[in-house]
Amino acid sequence: MDRPTLDWITSHRPSSFPDQPSRVLHPPLLLIPRTEWFADVRLVDSIHGVLHGARVSVLASLLAVEHGLNREEAATLCVAAAVHDCRRRHDRDDVGHGRRAARWFARHHQMVSRAFGHQLPPALIAPAATAMALHDVPYGAFSADQVRAYGRARQFTDLLKAADCLDRYRLPLDRWWPDTRRLRIRVPQWLHPLAFDLVTSSEQRRLDGASPVEALTHARQILYR
Repeated sequence: MDRPTLDWITSHRPSSFPDQPSRVLHPPLLLIPRTEWFADVRLVDSIHGVLHGARVSVLASLLAVEHGLNREEAATLCVAAAVHDCRRRHDRDDVGHGRRAARWFARHHQMVSRAFGHQLPPALIAPAATAMALHDVPYGAFSADQVRAYGRARQFTDLLKAADCLDRYRLPLDRWWPDTRRLRIRVPQWLHPLAFDLVTSSEQRRLDGASPVEALTHARQILYR
């Protein structure tokens, strides 16, 4: 992110958004991936880096509440959201990065859960890894094996795809912004301005010199009363 890009994003805030976006009553879960988990250190501050992963964890937390996940399910989804892009090799399409992240998570989920302070139920590891493996594959492009895997992890996959989609307000063309017609779950309208402000607040703080933790903690505070 640079200042001209962020200025453009901020100036193109959709006119349909309310001046004062909705707030949530309780702070959503914020999980900040560690820099050493990234396959390429150059991507830590990229559009798929630490800020993106952490924001997707926040959005996943809000969607989990909206769709009735229990506490353990929500925490597991948020962990998957935080690290879903950590094995990227570059910021372009990078076909297969979701599958690489899933394999990495399957090997290191205990270390990741300890780092985040959330003990993940063993029965939820496979659905979380499947959601990571499928997050970068369009529904219509699923192979037969992927369709079967999706059937075993439908809700986690749908929610991770939705949370990832909502953070597309960070991209510098509005035609790249969230298109919920591509999703298979309902995303409440109030989440869109909240996702937009989460991007602009965290990225502004980061450009002003705040650490990722400081930038994200500040941004989360704007979301709830």
